[in-house]
Amino acid sequence: MASIKLEESARKVHPVFSSREGDVVLCSTEGTLYRIPSYVLRNTSGLFRSLLPPPKLPPCHDAQTEVTDPIAVDEKDVVVERILRLLSGLETPKWESFDEIEAVASLAEKWNAPGPISVIRSAITAPHLLLESIRLYAIATHFGWEEEAKLASTFTLTLSLYDERHVDQLQRLTTKDLMKLLAFHRRRRDEFRALVDSDETFNAGNATNHFCSGCGEKVDNHTWRELKARMFYEMDQRPMGDTLSGLDMEEWPESIACWSAKCRRPECGRLYYNKLVTLRDIQGCLDRLSTSI
Repeated sequence: MASIKLEESARKVHPVFSSREGDVVLCSTEGTLYRIPSYVLRNTSGLFRSLLPPPKLPPCHDAQTEVTDPIAVDEKDVVVERILRLLSGLETPKWESFDEIEAVASLAEKWNAPGPISVIRSAITAPHLLLESIRLYAIATHFGWEEEAKLASTFTLTLSLYDERHVDQLQRLTTKDLMKLLAFHRRRRDEFRALVDSDETFNAGNATNHFCSGCGEKVDNHTWRELKARMFYEMDQRPMGDTLSGLDMEEWPESIACWSAKCRRPECGRLYYNKLVTLRDIQGCLDRLSTSI
């Protein structure tokens, strides 16, 4: 912050923050003046508590009194107004985007103002904000909000973190938090691989020597192995695993080949795999995976 002097033509007083009790005046980058009582700033902000002396005399100027030495705030009106509303206990509109949240949170952190930060914490898990899970994870880990960070990590499972479109957001994470998120995605994929490779659950496809229950012919499991490879790929791209239990899987060439695989003996022709049971067991594997960092 710094003291500045503005030309008369550049000044306008915000109508909500124009009280005669406003003995401190802040100025946004857009030239808007915000009059606010010093006791509000001192009681809600550690920064202003150290900067502003206790008032000795009651303020006596009105809203239109000439102000020659306001305090500059290096933020636009949308950010300054929002944080002052929060500090003053006034009604605040719904958060519209993470850009707004991050700007207000950053200013609140600079001002050492825990009130606005606590309000932001309760707001960032709104449904429309959960869609931006990496940004939610970034702000949650920055402030050390463990519960919100875990929730955000769960919602990142619909994303491929190696996609170039996520690079900018991932670069904002600390190395520690980025590695934790990447490890979570990799762990979920590897847990799924271990479960689907298990002879215990998928004996018909994974056993070294498995024989047709109808005629005793040795089963050729290559279609199951190809389906597993496709599922591993899908889990790497979208660790949530919802593509493995959706209608899209029905159209995979690997799925079609696997469900139609049958004994090679013409007189037998028994299907190798029970589709419904196998899909149920695949879903069971997904239900056992880690759900958050």
